[in-house]
Amino acid sequence: MKPLDRNTTLARMQEVMGPLPPPSPGVLPSVRYLLSEDFPSYVRHKITYEADPGDPVPAWLLVPRTPTTRAVLCVHSTQRSGKDEVVGMGQRFSRHTAKELAERGYLALAPDYPNFGEYYLDVYRRGYLSASMKGIVNHRAAVDILLAQPGIRHIAAVGHSLGGHNALFIAAVDPRLHAAVTSCGFTSFAKYYGGNLKGWSHLGYMPRIASHYGLDPRRMPFDFPDILAAIAPRALFVNAPLHDDNFDVSGVRDCLAATSSLFPPQRLQAVYPDCSHDFPDEARAAAWSFLDSVLREHAL
Repeated sequence: MKPLDRNTTLARMQEVMGPLPPPSPGVLPSVRYLLSEDFPSYVRHKITYEADPGDPVPAWLLVPRTPTTRAVLCVHSTQRSGKDEVVGMGQRFSRHTAKELAERGYLALAPDYPNFGEYYLDVYRRGYLSASMKGIVNHRAAVDILLAQPGIRHIAAVGHSLGGHNALFIAAVDPRLHAAVTSCGFTSFAKYYGGNLKGWSHLGYMPRIASHYGLDPRRMPFDFPDILAAIAPRALFVNAPLHDDNFDVSGVRDCLAATSSLFPPQRLQAVYPDCSHDFPDEARAAAWSFLDSVLREHAL
């Protein structure tokens, strides 16, 4: 299957997710600092930022003590604690992505996704047609904030599960991102639970998958090879465990086979750990080394 071109993919995403509001160049989101906590290698700030007027998005901003040019947008997984998970709160150490990257010298921003953590919002009453599109808008504003930090020039999006596909969505939409790391974040629609797209169609994602496309992968206007192709030739790291019940690994391989020729060899890496729905130590180590390499390349 030949992937769609990027402009067509972005248009097709909006058919499913609803329209993407235009950006506001030169207008930075309003940011409010609520508290700051010191850690050995970074300072963690609790903030809110306005992605839309009157809509404060709760987030953690982790600022390394050593100046850096590199930043990451860290999107949490499907955990009620939301942003707290990725900054090191809780016992699931494989989810502490923002904490690990801040300790590695990256500036990290970790927002709550709608209706996780401290962020309670009826996105539909605000005029959105999907939570996925509201996520994209919030994450685009997060990129604005990262680029406004002193010295930041190179940005990646990182996420596991819910965060894994949201990292792909924002990277596809926003060309300012140099790289994406997706863990347990996708498979082809045809191989998602045998083609049953109900899990993609609830209010936390894209209801039109049910109402307009009948939960049928064959009727979907886009698929994940199109999302990956929209990111190319920028950098992409994929963690796809062999026993992930949510995102069938053979469908991941299909998507990568359809798009790998669009990426320079050094900008595409996939690992297939022998585990279930997780981002294990060795996979994260490979992902962070990959980011070090590709963002250093952009720094030259």
